[in-house]
Amino acid sequence: MEGVVDSMKNMIDMLERAGWTFAQAFLGTFVVADLSSAKGAGIAGLAAAVSVLKTVVKDRVAKQK
Repeated sequence: MEGVVDSMKNMIDMLERAGWTFAQAFLGTFVVADLSSAKGAGIAGLAAAVSVLKTVVKDRVAKQK
């Protein structure tokens, strides 16, 4: 049961990081570029996706040790 709780905590942490990364990238893009630009949303989404991927890889590597 403890493993399930840890997995849920990790998932919540990962989603929180993705959300904050998206917000930071979006706001950064909004300040520098035009809000109506589709590229801005793409950059923000990509940054959030990279954050999620990094967290998943980190968790898997930590479990293998």
